Amino acid sequence: MELLCFGLNHRTAPVEFRERFAVVSSRLGEKAAELGQLAGIEEAVVVSTCNRTEFYVAGTSADAAAVGLKELLGEGADEHWYELRKREAAVHLCAVASGLDSMVLGETEIFGQIKEAYRLAHEAGATGPVLNRLFQRAFGVGKKVRTETAIQEGATSVAGAAVELAEKIFGKLDGCRVIVIGAGDTSRQTAQALVSRGASTVFVTNRSHERAVALADELGGRAVKFDEWQAVLAGVDVVISSTSAPHHVVQPFHVEAVRRVRKYRPLFLIDIAVPRDIDPAVGEIEEVYLYDIDTLAQLAQEARGRRERQIAGCREMIERELEKLNLPGT
Repeated sequence: MELLCFGLNHRTAPVEFRERFAVVSSRLGEKAAELGQLAGIEEAVVVSTCNRTEFYVAGTSADAAAVGLKELLGEGADEHWYELRKREAAVHLCAVASGLDSMVLGETEIFGQIKEAYRLAHEAGATGPVLNRLFQRAFGVGKKVRTETAIQEGATSVAGAAVELAEKIFGKLDGCRVIVIGAGDTSRQTAQALVSRGASTVFVTNRSHERAVALADELGGRAVKFDEWQAVLAGVDVVISSTSAPHHVVQPFHVEAVRRVRKYRPLFLIDIAVPRDIDPAVGEIEEVYLYDIDTLAQLAQEARGRRERQIAGCREMIERELEKLNLPGT
């Protein structure tokens, strides 16, 4: 059995390229099962987040698997993609699970995202003995790195970095009014961080109104029906958008319609979705400040210095843990 990771991430591809290959969470298991039909592939897990899309596969031939994946991706399988094999692929997965390969070093969301991707692939019958052992080891390594090192110091999540960016623009967030579009995990964490930093009012909207109500109740905020969020835009200062929509949710005409009512006050938008929720043209409106997920790299860099000293120790830990695994194909 040979192990292969074929993927792209925030280091190798800009957001406008990554969003073309994002796989919605509801299809991760189905996609992994589809990969199992390709030549050379017997097991597969698909990981797709804001910052990466990666295919972890094991089978009789890494060469055949790589060819099949490139054919599946078509013209998109260009220089933005990386190809890791055997031990290098195993080390990479452990590094990703540990937050070492994230835009915000040490972030915590990726651990849960990988666990969910593995669960869905396993339930779809797409995994086998090689990937089962590898992913279980990666989860163990991820926990060990976080508990035994200081890799999580500072803003360790995309949500936290987004809030820090908001504070750079507005100063203190006391009294800020916020609307969160999308009630998923990233949206929840971002909203919680905003409230903890002083946001006075949080509106939550989601295509599933029940989920919006649940999150709004948790935050002491107010749920807004998805077809009514545009009216709320007139009174907020910050928009955080993170849905799984395949198209732009916020478009220029939404903002243009409320500019006069807002008296042209600054409007700060952070788009943490892939594919992007907010049409880039929105950022061309004079009083609007629009940042997509790649912008969060600026905040990550500021905190990176003191945490980079931890990286060497973390990678040594990964190597020691993989030695125990003695995985075929690595």
